[in-house]
Amino acid sequence: MRTTDPVNFAFSRLRLGALAAALPLLALATPALAAPPPPKIDSGDTAWMLTSTALVLLMTVPGLALYYAGMVRKKNVLATLMQAFAVCCLVSITWTVIGYSLTFTTGSPYIGGLSRFMLGGIAANIAQGTDIGFTLGLGSSNPTVTTIPESVYMMFQMTFAIITPALIAGAFADRMKFSAMCIFMVVWSLVVYAPIAHWVWSPIGWLNTLGTLDFAGGTVVHINAGVAGLMCALVLGRRTGYGHDDMSPYNLTYAVIGASLLWVGWFGFNAGSAVGANGRAGMAMAVTQIATAAAALGWMFAEWIVKGKPTVLGIISGAVAGLVAITPASGFVLPGPAIVIGVAAGVGCYFAATSLKHLLGYDDSLDCFGVHGVGGIIGALLTGVFAYAPLSATGTTPATSGTAGSFAQLIIQGKAVCVTLIWSGLISFVLLKIIDLTIGLRVSRDDEVEGLDMTLHGERIS
Repeated sequence: MRTTDPVNFAFSRLRLGALAAALPLLALATPALAAPPPPKIDSGDTAWMLTSTALVLLMTVPGLALYYAGMVRKKNVLATLMQAFAVCCLVSITWTVIGYSLTFTTGSPYIGGLSRFMLGGIAANIAQGTDIGFTLGLGSSNPTVTTIPESVYMMFQMTFAIITPALIAGAFADRMKFSAMCIFMVVWSLVVYAPIAHWVWSPIGWLNTLGTLDFAGGTVVHINAGVAGLMCALVLGRRTGYGHDDMSPYNLTYAVIGASLLWVGWFGFNAGSAVGANGRAGMAMAVTQIATAAAALGWMFAEWIVKGKPTVLGIISGAVAGLVAITPASGFVLPGPAIVIGVAAGVGCYFAATSLKHLLGYDDSLDCFGVHGVGGIIGALLTGVFAYAPLSATGTTPATSGTAGSFAQLIIQGKAVCVTLIWSGLISFVLLKIIDLTIGLRVSRDDEVEGLDMTLHGERIS
């Protein structure tokens, strides 16, 4: 029979007791030891995001400015260019003062807070001499960690905030007062754009936590701007002479140059939304090119079949429709589905911009709703059908963690589309009515007939 040494037995009990006493201390220390340090700023990611920011700004000035200016009549070319340029300036200041804070700080699931009012605190890491990225949604259960300075992220998102209201101008071209336009754009960016962007893109936004997939702005940018443009067209009414005067584009060369700049700049829009120079950015760039080409061909062939001739205006409109539709899907789909999304957008937007507009009788001057609204809806819904789980698993939020296309995801996408349509449509309508009752929305008939270049700005193209 085995005997136990009393001395060894006592030492064994002592060691076990010490270990048991130390376990609580180890448990307390473990979280601190396990917490990873914030990632350092990556020079490659930062360089790509600086480039993407410049590309997205290029989309508005001069891209969208030339695209829209080429499609209006000669007497309104300068006024149309002025609208895009002025919106760029107005929203830059609005975003700096309060827009960024309301959109991307941790407030509630419905609106951000004021911690970045006047961009306060954005330079904290720089001032402390640190070299770490920033965390979006700090303090939330699902923060997004980046490897770029917050100033770069703020600027990148500013360019999105700029182009979204600028898109709306295509719906009211030729007939809105410049003063009314300025007020509408500033207030709209705060009460419509900022909340929807927060809902979808903030880690605590309620549509984000619902599981909405919107990689680069199908709901936030395009559906949002499209339905607001539709409200502008309805409230302002038709242009003088609509339906019987010649309203042919003044200079399609301007429009082609503008569309081409939009196409190039859109790589920053979509691939830049990966917030880094990585494989997801590369795939987003690839599907953007593929879907755009497919949509341009889809519109061209649809027009060729219906009207007997393919037009320059048609193919560039189709390209923009493809860019719009692939935007929400670009970080989630593969090349095959990108072709399907592109063709659906090209054909769908063609009929929306021609048959649907004439059937319902509204005057959406440059097809803001027909291209951006309808294209955004097509893209947002098809994202739910074609999302590829291994690709979306590279994301860092519940909305991008391995989400695959399914009927359930399609329903989520549909909810986000409906929410955007309702909020943007309702608030835009109320805002337009308030402005109309106070300073008035529309120029006089005589001013409209003479042209906005001279009546609003005292200039004309020679």
